[in-house]
Amino acid sequence: MTADILTFGCRLNTYESEVIRGHVGHLDDTVVVNTCAVTAEAERQARQAIARTHRERPGARIVVTGCAAQIAPDRWAALPGVTRVLGNQEKLRAESWMEGAPGAVSDIMQAREVAAHLVTEFAGRARAFVQVQQGCDHRCTFCVIPYGRGSNRSVPIGAVVDQVRALVGAGFNEVVLTGVDITSYGSDLPGRPSLGQMVRRLLALVPELPRLRLSSLDPAALDEDLWTLIAGEARLLPYLHLSLQAGSDLILKRMKRRHGVAGASAVIARARRLRPGIAIGADVIAGFPTETDALFAETLDFVRDHALPYLHVFPYSERPGTPAARMPSVPHPERRARAAQLRQAGAQAARDFHQGQLGTRTQVLTETAETGHSEHFAPVRFARPMPPATLVSARITGTDARGLLAEAA
Repeated sequence: MTADILTFGCRLNTYESEVIRGHVGHLDDTVVVNTCAVTAEAERQARQAIARTHRERPGARIVVTGCAAQIAPDRWAALPGVTRVLGNQEKLRAESWMEGAPGAVSDIMQAREVAAHLVTEFAGRARAFVQVQQGCDHRCTFCVIPYGRGSNRSVPIGAVVDQVRALVGAGFNEVVLTGVDITSYGSDLPGRPSLGQMVRRLLALVPELPRLRLSSLDPAALDEDLWTLIAGEARLLPYLHLSLQAGSDLILKRMKRRHGVAGASAVIARARRLRPGIAIGADVIAGFPTETDALFAETLDFVRDHALPYLHVFPYSERPGTPAARMPSVPHPERRARAAQLRQAGAQAARDFHQGQLGTRTQVLTETAETGHSEHFAPVRFARPMPPATLVSARITGTDARGLLAEAA
């Protein structure tokens, strides 16, 4: 039995799991658990997976890695069945996966660069992820990820170009640029190229790339080159996902975010002005410490007023060692109730957005024979089977609770 990889959390973990896959092909009966530390729920799911694996495959070697393992390696090493724990740097090194290699977790805060890896497969996926950046120099009061990923480190533009070119050559029609804080891209590189400058050069140097997406963006840090591309580059798809977190100035201040409500509103308005019809997504935390009913209403009103169709809503999760974990907390049932209200507002905005797509033509990246995503990242289902992992010109014929209905055009 060959090695299996269980991945939790973000797109960056998905990319790194593919790097790991290239290192573990020689290992028999091994399960790699690539953990996430963003929420307690993500850690709980990883622990459950480890317990289930140990129960169902008692002879398997279980290797735990990822952000949760980086932050608290001893806790994960103590779980029944776990044979090794690897840190976020070690998991990407081929020598860490050689027979007899010990577990190791080095100090991620001492990391100074990002190693380039050439990945050409993403198991079961139609779109590919490319790491352009690692770590974060900011310290939002709710976030533990800098302690799992270290400080901002950028991948040189040439290495990004090589990776994207290889993926296009392998047949991928869409690439997503990912990292921990991609709007910080380039601040540590010679000449300090911005994210927008890197994207512009990437698109120029890989003209054969059909579609490019960006992962979550900090509303405080979109550069002018990126705005120019949003306005005029068709291959940069009409979808922005913002790391919003709240729609209340007081809560944003207590989160130690770098943007306020007015700034986030201006980003959304500018995007819609420059790229009419663009879809906007956002990450939002419900029930942050000290959030009163009135402060929550400000966030809910922001979501409704700005008609944000694609929300990722998270009930606040205490992360040990963070400043927010010491603030007066909101009861868990209230966090869940507020998250449900935000999701309902997002679902209504999605329904409205999807209604506006009726009768339009779009290009869909198919992920199965019946499903895919449009340029706006709207979920699409076809009436007749289509070739998976291809770009299909489609006409939107209807909507339902799951998204858009389409037929090939």
